[in-house]
Amino acid sequence: MRPVRFVALGDSLTEGVGDPVGEGWRGWAALLAGGLGESVESVEFTNLAVSGSQTRDVLERQLPAGLALRPDVVSVVVGVNDTLRCTFDIHAVASRLDAVYAAFVAQGAVVLTACLPDPGAMLGLPGALARPLARRQRAVNTVVHALSERYGAVHLHAAEGAWLMDRAMWSADRLHPGERGHRQLAVRFHALLAEAGLATGAAPSPEPEFPLPTKSASLWWLATAGTGWVARRCTDLLPQLLRLAVDEVGHRARGTSARLDFRASAAVSAALSALSAQEAA
Repeated sequence: MRPVRFVALGDSLTEGVGDPVGEGWRGWAALLAGGLGESVESVEFTNLAVSGSQTRDVLERQLPAGLALRPDVVSVVVGVNDTLRCTFDIHAVASRLDAVYAAFVAQGAVVLTACLPDPGAMLGLPGALARPLARRQRAVNTVVHALSERYGAVHLHAAEGAWLMDRAMWSADRLHPGERGHRQLAVRFHALLAEAGLATGAAPSPEPEFPLPTKSASLWWLATAGTGWVARRCTDLLPQLLRLAVDEVGHRARGTSARLDFRASAAVSAALSALSAQEAA
C-alpha cells in the first residue's frame, strides 16, 4: 500500500513557529504526521504553511501546490492573520475558505480545520483594543465551524479550554504555542482522527522533548525577532485598530456596544448566506 499523504496549509501556527528543532521549526502538524500511519515510512508529510499567510495566500499560492500532491489528509488552519490586517473582510475570508475546502473535498481528501483563540486576549491587550480583535476572530471561527460542518471536516475546537491559560503551553511571544502547546494540538487532532478510524499510528506524546526556554532566552527573542514581528503588525494594523478602539469606547460610553456585536453577526450571516446562494445556483 502507498503511504498516507498528509499536506499542511496555513500560517505560522502550522509552519511550527514556537517549536524550534535544529535550525528550523517543527510544529503540531509534523508531530501529528508521525501518528497517521503505523510507521514513519507509511506517511508522506509536506508542510506548505508560511508564516504571515492570510486566507488569500492559502487560496492563491498554497492550494495549487497542495492539490498537485493529491493528499489523503490536508489541514487548513488559517485566519488569525486576516484579523490582524486593516483589509479584514469576513465575506472574502468565507469565500476563500469555502473554495479551499471544496477543492480538496472534490479530490477525496479528509480536511482538518480548527477554530482558534483571539490574538488580543493571548497578547493581553487592553479591553478597547482586544474586543475588536476578539469580535473578528469569533466571526472567522463561526465561518470555519459552519464550513467544516458543510464539508464534513475533522474540526478541532481549539479556541476554548484550560490549556489556553497555561503559560507553559505558549512561546515567548504569547501568540504562538511552545513545544508543549504544539504537542497538545497534535494530540487532540490525533484523537479525533483515531476516533474516525483515520489515524492508525501511536498518538504523539504530550510531554515536551526539550526544556522550556529560559526567561533570558524569551527576553532575547522578544528583543530581536519579536520586535520585528510587532513592528510589521503595528505598521499595518495599528492605525485601524486605534480607530476601532475609539469606536468601541464611544459605544460603551453610550451603552450601545451590542450594536457592534450585532453588526459583526449580521456580516457573518450574510457571508454564509451568500455562499449558500452560490451553491444553490
